[in-house]
Amino acid sequence: MSDNNNDILHVEGGKPLNGTIKVRGAKNFVSKAMVAALLAPGTSVLKNVPEIRDVHVVSDLLRLHGVDVTVDGDHGVVTIDATNVQLADVADVDTLSGSSRIPILFSGPLLHRLGEAFIPALGGCNIGGRPIDFHLETLRKLGANVDKEHKDGIHITAPNGLHGAKIHLPYPSVGATEQTLLAAVLAEGKTELSGAATEPEIMDLVCVLQKMGAIISVDVDRTFRIEGVKELKGYTHTSLTDRIEAASWASAALATHGDIFVKGATQPEMMTFLNVFRKIGGEFDITDNGIRFWHPGGDLKPVAIETDVHPGFMTDWQQPLVVALTQAKGLSIVHETVYENRFGFTKPLVQMGATIQLYRECLGSLPCRFQQRNYKHSAVIFGPTPLTGRDIDVPDLRGGFSHLIAALTAKGPSNVQGISLIDRGYADFRGKLEALGADFD
Repeated sequence: MSDNNNDILHVEGGKPLNGTIKVRGAKNFVSKAMVAALLAPGTSVLKNVPEIRDVHVVSDLLRLHGVDVTVDGDHGVVTIDATNVQLADVADVDTLSGSSRIPILFSGPLLHRLGEAFIPALGGCNIGGRPIDFHLETLRKLGANVDKEHKDGIHITAPNGLHGAKIHLPYPSVGATEQTLLAAVLAEGKTELSGAATEPEIMDLVCVLQKMGAIISVDVDRTFRIEGVKELKGYTHTSLTDRIEAASWASAALATHGDIFVKGATQPEMMTFLNVFRKIGGEFDITDNGIRFWHPGGDLKPVAIETDVHPGFMTDWQQPLVVALTQAKGLSIVHETVYENRFGFTKPLVQMGATIQLYRECLGSLPCRFQQRNYKHSAVIFGPTPLTGRDIDVPDLRGGFSHLIAALTAKGPSNVQGISLIDRGYADFRGKLEALGADFD
């Protein structure tokens, strides 16, 4: 265990989580909307922004590029003045390179504003391969020159500007879709992007870009058509709610036999999760102000889940829910089709008393990129099993919150180390735990 006590949470579990918390904007949207502000000289205002570390990382990256950023954490408002944009010092950018994967999305806006971009080595959670080849190939097709041999990272130039192109993604990558949108809106001519991701966070980014002056249409077959415009302006926009955080607290209510009202949670983005939550035996009530999630008593039911791109069951939903499934009566199956290394978080759960077996086979019917590739990407969970507190090391953002749920569910004390990773995506989670009556310090 680390000697850094600020990075360790001491939890006394076995107590239901009851109360009300508030969830703000989506982590997977707000950082991209902040990058979009780079496209236009002038001021943009983003509202309903969560107080998470990723927001401050992106703010610092923008400031390195000459952008004026003001973060009002109390009111959830970020103001970005991108009138003056400049190339950042390579060494300065490199200091933030391990903190976020966002820098690759700076490419398009910087190419339009400055004609070149430098992208350092990329960080992010260790949950499986997230190659940037789709990003770089997209930029090449739009006319950029990509120098991957640069000693400090990737140097990208566009001496003749960017031009529209036909781009097809072999897999609906969220990041590559965002890259294309950010790069194509100011490219000369028309861009057709097929095989795109259509997550709610992507569609909210499209809304931001349209407010800025972009012309983007969306077909039902995952095709975006972007007509390049000559200039964009700043925006004012309120972020959609973070459906991942809302579902994480819902899973915590289920696992701990609790009752949590999540203010700000909205139904449309969570319909797939809500269906599964109900199948397991959880109850929820949707209001104008949020969604109440609770365990109604009795036995939870086992389910079979396959993660998928939107509108399927979100990969970021499954890790917290697996903890709840350890308390369901019977055999549950989770087939992970998005990230090949997403089940690493289950080892501490087994050490706490859960019965979870991982398989290399596809235990489901969805097309899967990991078939016959030797990845343990299917899980069988048998329950209910009592969990016992123990020392846990947080492996990644979502796995870390799942371990926190397990510690809250377990009997006895647990020490959860590495909680700074949880800060990346769960705003003021300690304050929310306190509001829900959790026993921790």
